[in-house]
Amino acid sequence: MASLKDLLAQRAALEQQIAETQERERSDAIAKVKSLMQEYGLSVADLTARAAKTGTAKSSKVAAKYRNQATGETWSGRGLQPKWLKAAISGGAKLEDFVI
Repeated sequence: MASLKDLLAQRAALEQQIAETQERERSDAIAKVKSLMQEYGLSVADLTARAAKTGTAKSSKVAAKYRNQATGETWSGRGLQPKWLKAAISGGAKLEDFVI
């Protein structure tokens, strides 16, 4: 059975190997990327411009379709009905009563 001192020394050696391997693999990846960029005539600006074009579009807000006249709360008609609307409908009101 190894002593604590031996185990700590082994851990330090492993951490050193991990750091060296990470650095080597990172350098290899950078070299690959640079090679591909040179092969296809790309610049960093090309990469950032393409990423901006293919990024997810922000979802725009949907206009409210229903309004609670008492509180001013609104609902677009998408997703779950808000509690105030559910309560009003269960109290006898109709959805059409809240149309904006």
